Amino acid sequence: MAEWFSNLEFISKIYWLIAIIGSLIFTIVMILAFTGGDADDIGDLDSDIDAGAGFQFITFKNLVGFFTIFGWSGIACIDAGLSTPLTIIVSIISGLLMMVIMAALFYFISGLTDSGTLNYKNAIDAIGEVYLTIGADRSKMGKVSVKIQGSMRELDALTDSLTVLKSGTIIKVLDVTPNGILIVDKTRKPIEPSQSKNEQLQQGENRLLDKN
Repeated sequence: MAEWFSNLEFISKIYWLIAIIGSLIFTIVMILAFTGGDADDIGDLDSDIDAGAGFQFITFKNLVGFFTIFGWSGIACIDAGLSTPLTIIVSIISGLLMMVIMAALFYFISGLTDSGTLNYKNAIDAIGEVYLTIGADRSKMGKVSVKIQGSMRELDALTDSLTVLKSGTIIKVLDVTPNGILIVDKTRKPIEPSQSKNEQLQQGENRLLDKN
């Protein structure tokens, strides 16, 4: 192994060293990234340049990916008999493409993670139903069932109303406390017609019947 390495040309030695070291670090970074570790904290090497909301091009992970592909693509070019300048150009372009791919990958992964995070502010103005009785004037915390971010959830709730909101009461979310407790008040379902409208319709029908 040592004899093989010593017989390589100088440019080949550089590319092999970059490829081997880069591959080892790349493997460790990927294992940490997908098992909950944070490889970006190693040596405070992050230097993030945002090219859009949350899209980070220059990070430690991406740089590791760059040097890994830079090394292996350079070796492939040398084996193919390309000149040194062309080898360097091709390996740099290959490394940059790898950085773009990795940046896009982690951008979409972070987007999927964010989409699964519950934002209680999205519950404001939602119509729901009391699940566990809520005490009047914030005297007792209860629970409500509301649709938030596309799914029904049972969340802690308080009310400023001076009357108790019993189980089954239709409520509307008015506000959310900093610790994620909903502030609700009694309301009616948006599709539910009012009592006065029902009475008007019945009176109109009765008049038509009387005329007939």
